[in-house]
Amino acid sequence: MSISDDRRARVRHMLSHRLGSVVVVLEAVHRRHNASAILRSCECFGVHEVHLVTKAFKTSKGAARGSERWLELHRWTSTDDAVAALRERGFSIFIADLMDQSFTPDTVPIDGNIAILMGAELTGVSERARELCDGAVCVPMHGLTESLNVSVAAACILQRVTERVRGQVGGGNLDAARQERFFEEWSHRELEARQGMLARSRTRP
Repeated sequence: MSISDDRRARVRHMLSHRLGSVVVVLEAVHRRHNASAILRSCECFGVHEVHLVTKAFKTSKGAARGSERWLELHRWTSTDDAVAALRERGFSIFIADLMDQSFTPDTVPIDGNIAILMGAELTGVSERARELCDGAVCVPMHGLTESLNVSVAAACILQRVTERVRGQVGGGNLDAARQERFFEEWSHRELEARQGMLARSRTRP
């Protein structure tokens, strides 16, 4: 049993368009539907890496649509740990929040590595995240409610930020070693899944 050349080529093509310089941090993922919808947006816009500040998380199948299979997920027990790890890798941290002098998705700096930190649906990002961040980014709004669902806000921010980065780097910028590592891990999972399906089909009456 093997993976077709066409499917391998499609995954290679996807990885070549992934971004390594834009990551997302989800600070409150206890609301499965919203967090899962954000994962789906990350995958759709080519963000490769997502950090979950949680002790346990299970995706909502309907909202995620399997997007978690195509993402590199990291789990942390505190915002401090997640931010510290990203800073060691040269990432600037921008919270999705309404703050004085907030950037928009069109003006947030993208010259270096950037992490977008999303908070909870009702309370937003934590005070600790506000203390640790380099700035804030918010979607310009002109209605009276001045509020977006957190997953919608994430999609609006990521669509524009990722397009700006792609325009700057001329496509994807996930380094070749990470592309290859993910491809090998995917190939292994794919073959295991197919072998499991074959074994189950043989045991059916």
